[in-house]
Amino acid sequence: MSRIYGKTMKKRLTENMEPEMDTDDENVLERGLEFFLMKPELTGFLVTFCFFTVCWFIKDSLRLNDMHKKHVFITGCDSGFGNLLARQLDKKGVGVIAACLTEKGSQDLQACSSSTLKTVILNLTNPRSIDRAVEFVAAETGNKGLFGLVNNAGRATPIGPTDWLDMEDFHKVLDVNLIGLIDVTLKFLPLVKRARGRIVNVASVMGRLAFAGGGYCLSKCGVESFSDSLRRDMQHFGVKVSIIEPGFFKTGVTSLELIEKDLLRLWERLPPEVRCSYGDKYFDQYLKCQKLSMNTLCDGDISKVTRCMEHALTAKYPRTRYGAGWDAKLFWLPLSYAPAFVADILLKMLLPAPAASKKSVSGNQIAV
Repeated sequence: MSRIYGKTMKKRLTENMEPEMDTDDENVLERGLEFFLMKPELTGFLVTFCFFTVCWFIKDSLRLNDMHKKHVFITGCDSGFGNLLARQLDKKGVGVIAACLTEKGSQDLQACSSSTLKTVILNLTNPRSIDRAVEFVAAETGNKGLFGLVNNAGRATPIGPTDWLDMEDFHKVLDVNLIGLIDVTLKFLPLVKRARGRIVNVASVMGRLAFAGGGYCLSKCGVESFSDSLRRDMQHFGVKVSIIEPGFFKTGVTSLELIEKDLLRLWERLPPEVRCSYGDKYFDQYLKCQKLSMNTLCDGDISKVTRCMEHALTAKYPRTRYGAGWDAKLFWLPLSYAPAFVADILLKMLLPAPAASKKSVSGNQIAV
């Protein structure tokens, strides 16, 4: 009798001790299933989204397996992105031909690379210099052609408020960043078409969202447009074109010392009426904002950019655009899609206002 009573009590205790979480979990699952069964459109969307996301990641991860047989020509290899990319590809056995502006840049790069890496001196503003580089690359690549062309070389200064600049200041940047890039591309295009290769053009987030005067934003916007039209024209010949859109990184282009030195040159040559409209304190405030922005935004890890370049060259299916850097992905590129007044307000907060803002300029009442 006691044994039967004990079994009965044990059964009751066991039933009472069934964890409530199990019942709750079952209810949650049941409610979840009921929700999705009642919302077939949502279920279909989620399944489709997950499927295409997985497919995209698989496609994006596929790589070419014969890069050691190919040649890549990179401009602007004295320092920065170009220098790191040249060394990066060289270590992986790619035939790198690095274009440097100076002999010192060429010698320094060769000293830290393998014997297979070749260098050539290139001045993008000199058509004859570009012709010599084409001849050199044609001799190195032979009948195979040039698989990769990376247009990386560029400059930022002069940059500053628009009415501080003259046409010569615009030409200094445009002749390198845009006209030089186009000239190089057109002259190397037959070699790239022969190899059914890749062209990688380095633009910038400032090509999407212009927030500084001078030729830099203009040139990068031009690189975006040129690359888009080139990509559509070259797709018939098996040539793929990618655009790299870096945010702010610590390179020679973003050297605060050079930028401040050039801004001082621009400020000192301003006509009295223009300088008066900005005010004596404006220049110092502008420099402080420039320094704060560069120190805050500039990323020291430039490999974030060169990894994008390498992917564009070695992926079986390269992307059309690569946003490089968290500031580009999370701030600048999203902001470029925002209404203009939103971007204007945010960018206005980054720089000081001129003394004559909303006041009379040169004696005339002009609403600014």
